[in-house]
Amino acid sequence: MKINTNIQKVDCDWIDAKNECRNTVNKAATDVEATKTFKKKLLISEHSPIRLLAIKWRWEGIYSWVSVHFARHWLGWDKWVSTQRSDRTGVDRNKQPQDSLVNMDIRANAQALINVARFRLCYQASPETRACMEDLKREIHEVEPDIADVMVPNCVYRCGCPEFAQCGYFKKFSESVKDPSDLLDIEKRYDIYNEQFYK
Repeated sequence: MKINTNIQKVDCDWIDAKNECRNTVNKAATDVEATKTFKKKLLISEHSPIRLLAIKWRWEGIYSWVSVHFARHWLGWDKWVSTQRSDRTGVDRNKQPQDSLVNMDIRANAQALINVARFRLCYQASPETRACMEDLKREIHEVEPDIADVMVPNCVYRCGCPEFAQCGYFKKFSESVKDPSDLLDIEKRYDIYNEQFYK
């Protein structure tokens, strides 16, 4: 499976999101751009205005069984998968293997991207599924880096692994941190993860 992530639409009006934050604390709207610091803090805090920020993309030619992983752990996004129905394709559905290639379109707000990344960037996810999520994170980083940078695996998100059977990634990650107190600072922890990820 060759991973091909195509960003189709970026609908991220940060002034709108910022003004809804202002609205919740009884402040008037402004047309002043949101700063990078504000964006980072808003996304990490996961306050509701981040649901106004959305990205739509297509994974072209992914395995059918991988699309099922993303359909199962969707946690807030809309998804459309190309059909394998016999009456639409002319191919007997019962003869289609699980590694048949499908296209999957998804529209996700920033909260949903955070939610799904926690499980699909995890090393307990299948390598093929994790590879799709990693490719998506890289592609989003090109258009909305602040959103991409809060897409982290669950162990980085929680500062510890909650899985029944742990893969050992967080242990290695925490050992790579020069100052252990940086693990307890969520912004620094995310920065360290992203520095390693983008390498």
